[in-house]
Amino acid sequence: MKNIRNFCIIAHIDHGKSTLADRLLEFTNTVDKRDMKDQLLDDMDLEKERGITIKSHAVQLNYKFNNEDYILNLIDTPGHVDFSYEVSRSIASCEGALLVIDASQGIQAQTISNLYLALEQGLEIIPILNKIDLPGSMIEEVSDQIIDLLDCDPSEILHVSAKDGIGIDNIIDKIIKKIPEPKGNAKDNLQAMVFDSVFNSFRGVEVIFRIFNGTIKKGDTVKFVNTKKTYNVDEIGILKIKKEPKDFLEAGNVGYLISGIKEAKEIKVGDTITHKDNPTQNEIKGFEDVKPMVFAGIYPVENSDYEDLRASLEKLQLNDASLVWQPETSVALGFGFRCGFLGMLHMEIIQERLEREFDMTVITTVPSVEFKCFKTDGSTTEIFAPSDMPPVTNISYIEEPIIKAQIITKSEYIGNIIKLCLDKRGIIKNQVYLSKSRVELLFDLPLSEIVFDFYDKLKSTSRGYASFDYELSGYIKSKLVKLDILLNGEKVDALSAIVHKEKAFEWGKKLCLKLKELLPSQMFEIAIQASIGNKIIARETVRALRKNVTAKCYGGDITRKRKLLEKQKKGKKRMRQVGNVEIPQEAFLAVLKIEE
Repeated sequence: MKNIRNFCIIAHIDHGKSTLADRLLEFTNTVDKRDMKDQLLDDMDLEKERGITIKSHAVQLNYKFNNEDYILNLIDTPGHVDFSYEVSRSIASCEGALLVIDASQGIQAQTISNLYLALEQGLEIIPILNKIDLPGSMIEEVSDQIIDLLDCDPSEILHVSAKDGIGIDNIIDKIIKKIPEPKGNAKDNLQAMVFDSVFNSFRGVEVIFRIFNGTIKKGDTVKFVNTKKTYNVDEIGILKIKKEPKDFLEAGNVGYLISGIKEAKEIKVGDTITHKDNPTQNEIKGFEDVKPMVFAGIYPVENSDYEDLRASLEKLQLNDASLVWQPETSVALGFGFRCGFLGMLHMEIIQERLEREFDMTVITTVPSVEFKCFKTDGSTTEIFAPSDMPPVTNISYIEEPIIKAQIITKSEYIGNIIKLCLDKRGIIKNQVYLSKSRVELLFDLPLSEIVFDFYDKLKSTSRGYASFDYELSGYIKSKLVKLDILLNGEKVDALSAIVHKEKAFEWGKKLCLKLKELLPSQMFEIAIQASIGNKIIARETVRALRKNVTAKCYGGDITRKRKLLEKQKKGKKRMRQVGNVEIPQEAFLAVLKIEE
């Protein structure tokens, strides 16, 4: 065990985490030169295109140092705030972390939040200043930021260019010298933690774990403590670029386990693995079920594709256990599914994967969050969609989720960002100058306000210089109402939204105007109305297409023309009663782009 080092890489999005992992793989000869490609650990096309890690990967590196063989387990983590629970479990499996900071951008919100996760677990931090070769790198300034943050010595900061491979040997030396060896006893009862799982269509779920105590052998019967399920170990091994089967694994090591598990839902990140016959008395603390934060309806464009969409979601769930869904119906859209996501990025990625991997074209309804409704009869119910909201007379009050938001930006954009957050019903909690030109702002914000377009607006008001991180802090009482949209007197449930009472009028008016632009004209007039309960708060009208019926009238007095116009009016009235308003797909996304 003294020659094992388990470490992860902490960085904000686009600070060079995946590139650094590539160089470490190259430097330790884990990958042949001919097999090397950029972002090697990111195997999804989406990850490569967006430059983000969606699914974390673990890999074992072997390195000879002072004539001794060392095993270095790199436990990669996703960088986005939506996947913070996965990050926390990966961090809990390590003894050290490489803190990577971009020399041209400085410390960002995600870096700080993941650093705190690592410090809570008592990890040894190795600060790394990356991209020192860029013309815009501010080495002195960013080094000062790191010293303030970590209270470390300037000589401890490693200067690196992951792209050009500068300083990689120093990182490996530091990992071996500074990160402590794993603690634990191979002779104790088995105690291992699941920090990831991957679905293999031929062999079922591959469980990726770190052993804290004990030994696991091929053929053992193991028990998962939180799900209380038992399995036979068909294969165990270590994670190189390709999996390498082994007969046994001991305390301190990281590996994979295959036992023919068919459903990803049976494996939960953070669960404890132990032996069935000789279980450990100490399960690993900190396990929690991942809760979705954002809910949206996903519907097929063609109703006949409903079963195909169900099959696609089932396959996606095998690879992504944090996706939850259940069937629901809508009057406007027919049969579909109500899905729960970890955040807006997660929702975007699922939608994109449905289109790319399964060739499914889908309509996504307005995303909403989970509200708590306290009824007049004393009972409580959860509201995941506007259709779940009980009648106004049955509601005592509603609570909405609140988040703690941390925004780091340049000082010249403070005014714009505070205005944006106050517009979103935010309350400023703190303002700290990290340096002369960089400020950390802390806000309490309603989660429902950041679901739509908050991140995009934050980026545009700060010209891309603001970084954003958040965590759920609880629920507070709020004045919320259900806003309905009516087309010719009929409610379109897919366009309903739950909004704050003070914003309902403005929201309804904007939505009616947006729909007026998007709905095609018919042979009859279309009334677009926004209502709260039975009260209409806004209205727009799409004028009817008009045929000139008086064109054939030549000469004669006005009564002949009037007679023809009256006949046309009656026809239009009858058509309005039988005619259906066809709603284009863009109209359902109008709510998301309401501010544009």
